[in-house]
Amino acid sequence: MSAVQLYFEAAGDTGAPALLLGGSLGTTLAMWEPQLELRHARRLIRFDHRGHGRSPVPAGPYSIDELGRDVLALMDGLGLERASYCGLSIGGMVGQWLAINAPDRIERLVLVCTAAFLPPRSNWLERAELVRTAGTPGVVAGTVIGRWFTPPFAQTHPELVARYRAMIASTPAEGYASCCEVIADLDVRDGLPGVVAPTLVIAGAEDPSIPAEHGEVIAEAIPGARIEILDPAAHLANVERAADVNRLIANHLEG
Repeated sequence: MSAVQLYFEAAGDTGAPALLLGGSLGTTLAMWEPQLELRHARRLIRFDHRGHGRSPVPAGPYSIDELGRDVLALMDGLGLERASYCGLSIGGMVGQWLAINAPDRIERLVLVCTAAFLPPRSNWLERAELVRTAGTPGVVAGTVIGRWFTPPFAQTHPELVARYRAMIASTPAEGYASCCEVIADLDVRDGLPGVVAPTLVIAGAEDPSIPAEHGEVIAEAIPGARIEILDPAAHLANVERAADVNRLIANHLEG
């Protein structure tokens, strides 16, 4: 399948170095609003993965190659020969694919709450089947939203939690399910030792979706990579610990 034209929003000086921001399964580019303060030093390119937000929703199944090539097509359309990339969850999986398969296009890499391999495969296929049967509200009614934030943060930010609950619920079922199948088939571990982009890995100490040990595996495999584990933080560490994540990203990109 050919690349799709991803929906994106840009912020910051068009002459500044570009930073692409790829989000989590079940989110839109709005999940990166806490990072908009980085636009003072970077040209931020936030985008919706295929099947999410305002991007096209082609029929599945999808592959990690297709999600990665969508981003390369976005870069081509924007005239970006090289850019830094920050991705969370499935966005981080795409970032690893880009750094492995298009090393000349990725300047610096930030991987947040993500994995190179996330078994068991059956869990993701079962979730895909659930979504195709019951829709994304059926997933929201389950445990997903409870994995995104630590309980104390969720209790003190009910309006924010409600916003992210609605974000998942509005994700097209085919897009969500097909991206679940991407994660089911994902295994980029063999390519990590060849990554040349300077890499920062950020993990949440209380992330039940992708525990911090997955980040440690990535950081150990990529030459020169370093890891920061935020405690407390669950899956959407960029929201729950926005100031710290922004500082870490900024320092890494300036490095």
